[in-house]
Amino acid sequence: MTQNLSDLTESLIDAARRAGADAADAIAIRDDSQSIEVLKGKLEHAERSEGTEAGLRVFVDGRQASISASDTRPAMIDTLAQRAVAMARIAPEDPHAMIAPAEMLARTTEATALDLVDTARPDPAALEAMALEAEEAALAVSGVAQTQASGAAASYRDMHLATSNGFSGGYARTGYSLSTVAISGEGLSMERDYFGDSRTHLSDLMSAGEIGRRAGERAVERAGATKPPTGRYPVLYDERVSATLIGHLVAAFNGASVARGASWLKDAMGEQVLPKGLDLIEDPHRARTTGSRPFDAEGLATRRHVWVQDGQLTGWTLDLGTASKMGLESTASAARGLSGGPSPSVGNLALTQGGQSREQLLSDMGTGLLITSMIGSSINSTTGDYSRGASGFWVENGQISHPVNECTVAGNLRDMLMTIRPANDARTHLSRVVPSLLVEGLTIAGA
Repeated sequence: MTQNLSDLTESLIDAARRAGADAADAIAIRDDSQSIEVLKGKLEHAERSEGTEAGLRVFVDGRQASISASDTRPAMIDTLAQRAVAMARIAPEDPHAMIAPAEMLARTTEATALDLVDTARPDPAALEAMALEAEEAALAVSGVAQTQASGAAASYRDMHLATSNGFSGGYARTGYSLSTVAISGEGLSMERDYFGDSRTHLSDLMSAGEIGRRAGERAVERAGATKPPTGRYPVLYDERVSATLIGHLVAAFNGASVARGASWLKDAMGEQVLPKGLDLIEDPHRARTTGSRPFDAEGLATRRHVWVQDGQLTGWTLDLGTASKMGLESTASAARGLSGGPSPSVGNLALTQGGQSREQLLSDMGTGLLITSMIGSSINSTTGDYSRGASGFWVENGQISHPVNECTVAGNLRDMLMTIRPANDARTHLSRVVPSLLVEGLTIAGA
């Protein structure tokens, strides 16, 4: 019989009280996922995962400890709670560790309006058929020599959170994905690229044929890649990688980093961090979006935030503990896993889109680099110094000239972000809605 997650979390909290905890919270997650990979027209790998796990956090005399387990049988509940309390008794004091006061807790945990659950349950044969169709479409593109992998996956995830002062709520979400990696050329001249799609509802997923075709076309476009010249040039981050650039900004206004003094934005509250006219908005209530949730990992009701308004930084992302350290209030941004306490995080984000297409920005940049793929990362979180490996296409006179690889782009994030110009090509179904971004000048290390 399927274990009731609400009952499980309440049992953990009751056991924590019996073991001597002053307060506690518990989270339980049930996951049911399956994935299929095919290669050369045959099944290459199949995986199925199904189970329930739980995490318990206890508070004893100003100290806290967390414990997690995949064995959630009733006979183990008391044992887990006793271990957690014993750990807390020897933990260092933490004046900022707490559960949310009752008056701060979300009054409703309803997630129906978010439309995060699809009733579709494709079996392994259906997933295999999708992957095979995507592979076939990629191989049908002239110039594609082979595929590296084609995979399809489906998942159902249910979670429940409860606290010792009365909060109890949960929600579920489904996920479906399909992707293909295609290869052009042979030997040392091989180039690979990919395309994929991921949705909360199966009916929204792009067709397998379209996914395979795009992967194949991307791989063929990369044939004959060479190193770009070394120098300082404008760089256009393609929409498929532009969210990584904004991700560095988000990491810098994370309250945990700011509280430690380990952020290049630690003194930038109210200052210009993006060009005027640009907003960065978090909306945790977008329907059918992977980053949506009705409440955070401490039971606080999530809400819309404008983190950057007209280019100015307006706040830090905060959970209860981080907010306490900074003398502020939580922004209901807590996220957590099963084995540790909460930390600040953001979900759905959208950057203001521009009025020009990617092609128009290419024309404006003249000569420079269009980045479509990135590897590695060297980011100094304190200074904002930035260096990443990249590949993509060289642009001459506003037109794509030829593919390039094995280069590094470097600069300082504070300076880079102040020059960005967004295109209008962001895919609005993604959790991070960020268009292609033109950065005025970066140092490129190539040939």
